[in-house]
Amino acid sequence: MIEIRGAGAVDGDALGEIHAAAWGAAYGPFFTPEFAAAGVADRRSRWHARVTDGPGTVLLALADGRPLALSWYRPSDTRPPGTAEILSFYAHPDGWGTGVAAALMTGTLVRLRAEGFTAAHLWTLRDTPRSRRFYAKSGFTESGASRPCDFGDGHPLEQVEYERDC
Repeated sequence: MIEIRGAGAVDGDALGEIHAAAWGAAYGPFFTPEFAAAGVADRRSRWHARVTDGPGTVLLALADGRPLALSWYRPSDTRPPGTAEILSFYAHPDGWGTGVAAALMTGTLVRLRAEGFTAAHLWTLRDTPRSRRFYAKSGFTESGASRPCDFGDGHPLEQVEYERDC
């Protein structure tokens, strides 16, 4: 059974573990081992503050009671009113292929519509085919926009933007 719910302060460790494991598996190969290890460690600790103090909404997906995926969204800073930006969407590698991410994306879109959003957009790395296939299967299409993203190592990676109606 998959449960989708709003995340709270007590979920900080679970959110950090999801983000760290997913980021390490998907993005780690783009960096030196030392930088990737530091990135994983940083992602484990940032969610407590984000859930309690940060702008936006964080949702958590649990499969049979185990936290396995997260989404974080807020109103877009770069698009017209009524558009949300999905800032983070991660599934723990243990949940890949189980349907937990698809259920969370459906739940996220339902929540966006309920909050009055009519569209959503997000950014993902150009060279992550798994995430790009997932977003396409979820009804997102490439907007045609791209941008460099420097994760802090001085070697920017190209991101592409996806969008869809809610």
